[in-house]
Amino acid sequence: MTVTIKDVAKAAGVSIATVSRVLAHKVDFYAPETAAQVTKVAKELGYQRNVTAAELATKTSDVLAVIISATKTNFADSIIEGIQDVAFAQGLSVIILYAGENNDDLQHKALTTVIERSVRAILIVALELNEDNRQLLDDSAIPHVFLANASDKNKGLFVASDDFKIGKATTTYFLDQGYTSIGLVGMDRTSYVGRQRINGYLAALKQHDITPGDNWIQGGNFRYEDGVTAMKAYGPKPPVQAVIANSDVSALGVINTAHQFKLDIPSQLAVLSVDGTQLIEMFRPQVTALVQDFAAIGRRGAEMLLKQIPEASQFIDFKIHDGESTK
Repeated sequence: MTVTIKDVAKAAGVSIATVSRVLAHKVDFYAPETAAQVTKVAKELGYQRNVTAAELATKTSDVLAVIISATKTNFADSIIEGIQDVAFAQGLSVIILYAGENNDDLQHKALTTVIERSVRAILIVALELNEDNRQLLDDSAIPHVFLANASDKNKGLFVASDDFKIGKATTTYFLDQGYTSIGLVGMDRTSYVGRQRINGYLAALKQHDITPGDNWIQGGNFRYEDGVTAMKAYGPKPPVQAVIANSDVSALGVINTAHQFKLDIPSQLAVLSVDGTQLIEMFRPQVTALVQDFAAIGRRGAEMLLKQIPEASQFIDFKIHDGESTK
């Protein structure tokens, strides 16, 4: 039979209110001897405090929930670290739920799971919600922010990089070096992030009066396999001089497959990655990358929800780090 707070109070010879205060670590309400007795009795009886019930009763929670895409990339590691830095400094815990890859049903399940468990706020990483899931989130009235995705479909506060500018900046980087045929690979063409990067890429080419070839753009879902597939589509005599890969792992897929084709990086094919995580520092040649400040995205999102900074959507700056995969 489940041991209740009433059972502990009766066995310890104190009131239910006193037991509640002791187990919630609310000081200045009882003597140290009382706290020791209540703790001893609770342990002997095997009492387990119902955290969720306590949170609902007090309308507070010490938990931040993170709902994240399950796409096979590594960019989210630093976002989560940024969230945890802020949460832990405030004495809060972080729970993480995965919502699949572009899967509305799994997104709904993750949202429902979080909403049914009392949480302080929700941080949604690299997801674009459909109308039903967005409405479910809004109806919950739980504070939330979208990270690494500024889609207007989400209709909420966001902290992200400007993906149009990313597409334009990476393309301009190669154009300024004299490249005139530039591939763009690995992004989800249907997603907000993918569409924005393609639009930025096309805008930069247009400024230089360049019309992309039919197969310069190779889609995917930001995975290693997408870089491999794109490079195989280009073949051992690629139609492009340079490639923009839309994640670090897809860049590695491009480079490894290019090596299989006996192509030298960067003299025969230059490669630039979007993300700039720790992964590029571990790979040789070290990959030139547009570096997004994912830790800052995570920190800003958590600070926004905890009211440590004003509530306003914002883009985080990025920079291009020269490596050995470009001339």
